[in-house]
Amino acid sequence: MKRILVTGAAGQVGSELVPALRQRYGTDNVLATDIRPAEGALSEDGPFKLVDCTDRDALDLAVVDFASDTIYHLAAILSAVGEADPLKAYAVNLGGLANTLEVARTRDCAVFIPSSIAAFGPSTPPDPTPQDTIQRPTTMYGVTKVAGELLADYYSLRYGVDTRGVRYPGLISYLAPPGGGTTDYAVEIFYEAVREGRYTCFLEPDTQLDMMYMPDAVRASIEVMEADPSMLKHRNAFNIAAMQFTPDSLAQAIRRHVPGFIMEYQVDPLRQRIAESWPRRLDDTAAREEWGWAPEYDLEALVADMLVNLRKKLAPVGD
Repeated sequence: MKRILVTGAAGQVGSELVPALRQRYGTDNVLATDIRPAEGALSEDGPFKLVDCTDRDALDLAVVDFASDTIYHLAAILSAVGEADPLKAYAVNLGGLANTLEVARTRDCAVFIPSSIAAFGPSTPPDPTPQDTIQRPTTMYGVTKVAGELLADYYSLRYGVDTRGVRYPGLISYLAPPGGGTTDYAVEIFYEAVREGRYTCFLEPDTQLDMMYMPDAVRASIEVMEADPSMLKHRNAFNIAAMQFTPDSLAQAIRRHVPGFIMEYQVDPLRQRIAESWPRRLDDTAAREEWGWAPEYDLEALVADMLVNLRKKLAPVGD
């Protein structure tokens, strides 16, 4: 049975990945870690420990004490937040990854390392974006993701560390709040649709991006780690895709469930510039062919499920 340590477990992905891992591998076999205390199920339903991945000794001790054989390294500072403090983003995203890979090397652990559509840039073919293509990002977050992909490949080729990963599109979830990403509008819009029946979007109405519902992202993160290694030609940074939409088309889909929903726009130049540098559509042929990737949620299924669950979550106590 696997013994899994998750860094950044309290973040948007970790909040849903940790329960899925515990359900699959056993509650006591998945240690959630983060730099801030966990709330709710993350700490109450299984082991939790405060660990800063930028402290290599602390991370190493946690891995040894838990007898981990697998690390899901999720800790990172996202795109918009990273632009506000680029040096911190560099230190956390690359420093934390370097520590994780070095601990994995010395303790013989497999490592899941998520990359992102932010690893691409304005010179990348946007529609579709190939698996293997030019990567010249214009954000510190993107720079750290490209460097992270290369570090993962290096540790695999140089030391034989079993490193694997996917490039997440924009991720949508009703459980964890947005974490400072450029695609956060696609989460915020649902909250405001339920609460107020209107939303002011920070991107232009026709800005198309690749998106994915969190259950698909969680499943992809597990499936790539369980894949037959003999079938993997890429191993790291697989493009995965599920759906593509714009703020306007998302608003239209929500309006079919929330009649009268109003969408307004107040464009944030920084996040608009970031979004325009990212892919409109990812080509995920490699993931489909090498480990059988296939999404389960399209736009209509996403909207219906998000609204049902958010209405429950936001309902007044006692209703």
